[in-house]
Amino acid sequence: MLSKILSSAVIGIDAYIVEVEIDITRGLPFFTIVGLPEASVKESKDRIKAAINNSGYSFPDDKITVNLAPAHIKKEGTGFDLPMALGILSAMRFIPQDTISDYLVLGELSLDGRIKPVKGSLPMAIAAKDSRYKKIIVPYENGGEASVVKDVSVFPVKTLSEVVDFFKGLIEIKPHEINIDELFKKEEVYEADFSEVKGQEHVKRALEVAAAGGHNLIMIGPPGSGKTMLARRVPSILPPLTFDEAIETTKIFSIAGVLQQNQALVITRPFRSPHHTISDAGLIGGGHTPKPGEVSIAHNGVLFLDELPEFKKNVLEVLRQPIEDQKVTISRAKSAITYPSSFMLVAAMNPCQCGYHSDPKHECKCSPQQIQRYRSKISGPLLDRIDIHIEVPAVPYKDLMQTPFSESSANIRKRVGKARLIQIERFSKTKIYCNAQMGSRHINKYCKLDDTSMKLLEHAIEKLSLSARAYHRILKIARTIADLEGITEIMINHVSEAIQYRSLDRGKT
Repeated sequence: MLSKILSSAVIGIDAYIVEVEIDITRGLPFFTIVGLPEASVKESKDRIKAAINNSGYSFPDDKITVNLAPAHIKKEGTGFDLPMALGILSAMRFIPQDTISDYLVLGELSLDGRIKPVKGSLPMAIAAKDSRYKKIIVPYENGGEASVVKDVSVFPVKTLSEVVDFFKGLIEIKPHEINIDELFKKEEVYEADFSEVKGQEHVKRALEVAAAGGHNLIMIGPPGSGKTMLARRVPSILPPLTFDEAIETTKIFSIAGVLQQNQALVITRPFRSPHHTISDAGLIGGGHTPKPGEVSIAHNGVLFLDELPEFKKNVLEVLRQPIEDQKVTISRAKSAITYPSSFMLVAAMNPCQCGYHSDPKHECKCSPQQIQRYRSKISGPLLDRIDIHIEVPAVPYKDLMQTPFSESSANIRKRVGKARLIQIERFSKTKIYCNAQMGSRHINKYCKLDDTSMKLLEHAIEKLSLSARAYHRILKIARTIADLEGITEIMINHVSEAIQYRSLDRGKT
């Protein structure tokens, strides 16, 4: 007795179709799975047997062979439980084979026959559509997520017996539908807003510039100056996610297992703030079976690294490549997986180990050597990749006692959105989406300076001993400042402001 049912598995952020073939022959009871199954797939044998028996069906006392094709790719995860169980029941003629052949199936089984949610149902639904399959059966909790894909009928199910009765025509399950337009009509709701921030006007200006051009930013200031508070409000001033960005972000969330229950689509930009004890694999991604790290989960959003010098040096150094390339490639002996990592880096640090260097109200207890040692934990190449360095002083008491609130995130986001539209139009024929992603060719074309601005920049480079990368960063920031004002030409005041955003370079002299 032979049967075949379709399922899916994930590589990177994309899925591929897997054919689950089941052969039941006379012989001693034996259940084997072939096709490079990982441990989680091999363990499914006991779950499947218990689920079938506890759902009111008889498990065959014969030799069962399950083949997961293509056999040259490793299969991992618990999503093959349901298709294997249905394949066994189909081979035993409990389910018509011609009925199940039209469906792609995924789901994890509990011992009592309940179907549990799985990771990666959205990319699997996309794979079904790309392979021209119109029907997909998923766990009930994954119904909304998979329904985001158009032209695919998604049938969410709760138990094994429910699926069997559905295939036998005894019950009807309506396809799950979701209105994507309604999702995007909902206004993005952020718990934190810039209107709640009192004082720090120059820092808010720097954050606006960073958001407008997609620039990486580091804040330096004493404890309690508001660095973390300001960073948590950055997503509220970023432009809304486009549909394509939302799909890509949701795929990563689904694969990483961080998608909230009953959340169909991620419609707000991610904000990830890993602790400084994180490993390089946790930040970049990796493991025996590679998984996305924090830099990929923060894709299309913000990665906030608080207390930057407290991170391990090797962890910080591996950030350099994803910042530059907007992607992470994790190589193993038999394969290499690439995850996107186009994020805006926001970092925060104290000016010294005690935190009060240059603070007029507190005495710094650190020696110059200790200050230098503390700051040297962040390498020059990494600092060069951070466009904006901004000092965040302690907020004076009179600013804290101000009754009126400052400008709201919504107003700032409007200006940021207009600047981003200018950039999208400017780079419409390229794969660049914001000024921070410009290469040398684009800088030479779009960041031309007049003689006065050039002399000012030349003087700053000589005095601060800036690297070529820092020079390019200043030009990109000046371009963004001009875009915020809606000006085509970069003026001397734009260059002057951009130079001010390199405070750590000023500290070298």
